Order: sequence, then structure tokens, then C-alpha cells
Amino acid sequence: MAGDARVAASPWRRLARLLIGRNRLRRPADRIEGAVVVVLLAAFLAAVAAAPIFGAAIYHSQRAATARLRPAVAVLSQNGPYDGGVTGDGQVVAHWRAPDGQQVSGPLTTETAPGIWGSRAGTRVLIWVTRSGEPTAPPPGATVVLFTAIVIAISAACGAGIALIVCYWLCRLVLDRRRLAAWESAWALTGPRWTTRR
Repeated sequence: MAGDARVAASPWRRLARLLIGRNRLRRPADRIEGAVVVVLLAAFLAAVAAAPIFGAAIYHSQRAATARLRPAVAVLSQNGPYDGGVTGDGQVVAHWRAPDGQQVSGPLTTETAPGIWGSRAGTRVLIWVTRSGEPTAPPPGATVVLFTAIVIAISAACGAGIALIVCYWLCRLVLDRRRLAAWESAWALTGPRWTTRR
């Protein structure tokens, strides 16, 4: 049991020794690297903690945007487009009631009213309108909004992790160059004394 606890605590002990332990062989670059690891680890944990908050904010924002929309029934004044949605565009003139009760007429596109494909004049289609009565794209369902928020939160955490790994790699590259330069400098002083010995 004590051995297991010692093994579990060893990475933290090593990190503590790297940062504050007394070791005459430790170079300043080693201490800098340890500090960078601690800062980047703290930044990653902060990003992981912030990701769900960010996802929840996106979810609530999408739900609030959906709550501002109202369903309405539009009556087509002409036949809808007939290309089966291959081109992805098309429009038709229709009329509907705004949330304030006024009659509104205007064009509906396949983006704001997907139900117009192949519909005949006089067909009633469900549309979504703003408070002013302007047609807008149908809102995504609660499941889609939740899934999108989760994906964005996970992507944000993963993106932060990748960015921090790149930062560590760049820092390590710079520190390794400094270590190599210091080693070469020390060897230039020590090496000739070793090679002249018999």
C-alpha cells in the first residue's frame, strides 16, 4: 500500500524536485522548463474547466434565439420549385400572418421554407418568422443545439490542448538549444584538459 502511494505521488515529487529541489546539476533551463510545464498545465486545466461553461453559453444563446422565433403558416401564391432540391435554391411568393396579426406577403426561399419544394399554389407550409414577421430559417431542434454545444466545447478543450502542446514544444526547442550551447561552451573549456591527459 505504501509502495503504491509512493508510485502515485512520484510524478508530483519529480515536478516539485525539478522546480524547487536542491540539485547542483540542475541548470536554469531545467527550472524554466519545469515552470513552463506548470503554467501550461494550469492553462490546460483552466481551458478544460471553461469549455463546459462556453458550451452552456452557446446552448443558451441558441435556445434564446429560437425562443424569439414564432411558427406561422404560409399559403403559396404560386407553384414551388420542382428541381427536387438538387440546386439548393429556389423561391416562391406567399402570404402569412406576422406575430402581431398583420397579413404579410413576400418571397419564401428554400432556406426559409424547405417545404416549398414541389408544392402547388395554395399549399400551406410551416415557416418560422421573427417578431417583425420576416421569414427565417427553421431553428434547429434542442438535440441538435445540445450536440453542437457539446462538440464546440470538446473542440475548444482539444484546441487549447494542441495549442499548449505546441507552446511547450517551441519552449523546449529554445531551451534545448540553450542547453546545447552551454554544454558546448563547457566542453570547450573542459575537453582540452581531458584530451591532453595520459
